[in-house]
Amino acid sequence: MSPSNDVPEISCTELKERLDRGDVPVLVDVREHFEQRIADLPEHGQIRIPTGEILSRMHELDPDAETVVYCRTGSRSAWAVRLLQERGFPKTVNLAGGVMGWRADVDPTLQRY
Repeated sequence: MSPSNDVPEISCTELKERLDRGDVPVLVDVREHFEQRIADLPEHGQIRIPTGEILSRMHELDPDAETVVYCRTGSRSAWAVRLLQERGFPKTVNLAGGVMGWRADVDPTLQRY
């Protein structure tokens, strides 16, 4: 993991390698519900909390759990990671490039949107 704009990140290929090993962090999808139907990462029990609900629903997350937050391109999720870290979630990181990064680096069959 390397910091980018003061938000720690994990690359899509690094996350894929971890998932393949069975080393599954908590995945939090902060996209809107309609986006989730278009394209998504493989199912690993993602917690789906749209960005606008993150403050009111952060109690659903474990502050001690290793957590990867993602969105379409990584912007909204970077914002959410920063917010969560400021509120006591130190093991929270951003998925660099989001779902579109996953499409580019891991699974080109995902629909672009």
